[in-house]
Amino acid sequence: MSSSQAPRLYLASASPRRRELLAQIGLPYLLLPQHIDESLLAGESPEAYVQRLARHKAEAGWGDGNRLLDLPVLAADTTVVCEGCVLGKPATLAECREMLLMLSARTHQVLTAIAVIRGELLQQTVVSTEVGFRQLTLDEIDAYWQSGEPKDKAGAYGIQGKAALFVDRIAGSYSNVVGLPLYETGSLLEHFGISCIPLLKGCGK
Repeated sequence: MSSSQAPRLYLASASPRRRELLAQIGLPYLLLPQHIDESLLAGESPEAYVQRLARHKAEAGWGDGNRLLDLPVLAADTTVVCEGCVLGKPATLAECREMLLMLSARTHQVLTAIAVIRGELLQQTVVSTEVGFRQLTLDEIDAYWQSGEPKDKAGAYGIQGKAALFVDRIAGSYSNVVGLPLYETGSLLEHFGISCIPLLKGCGK
């Protein structure tokens, strides 16, 4: 659980960044990570892709036998899109180089789909943020890879970490780029009777 307060929802994610963002707004939750096939389907748009993954994670969480409380399940999926290409998580230095060179001196989009489910009620939305990178060198990319930070990040970078040095402009939600757009998440949760009022009185009704 994220705090000493009673949990208000399940988080169907293993992402430490999403845990940190929910903790930031003081929303108590229980972890219920889900692992699904994240392959991109033929002809699938980036928006449809992240929506499908977030929905499937939420539905899997709702059906998980470890879900013991009648609480909504929140899931999300984030991807980086450049020139229409979906950039996943790099497994090798070569993949990291390819992705970051594609993003270098260019503006790309970060898409996060959020899905919240409780019984028959499912609410979803997709948030897009534009992020601009300065020109990167191979030495910088190689050093960044050696830091270990890119290895579990879509698009091979984390804006909340060392890659903040690469970003020269952003248009839209910063928390979306980290992995969970907080304003839109709060709006979705209101459909489930959860009000997040930051932060003097904590969260919840």
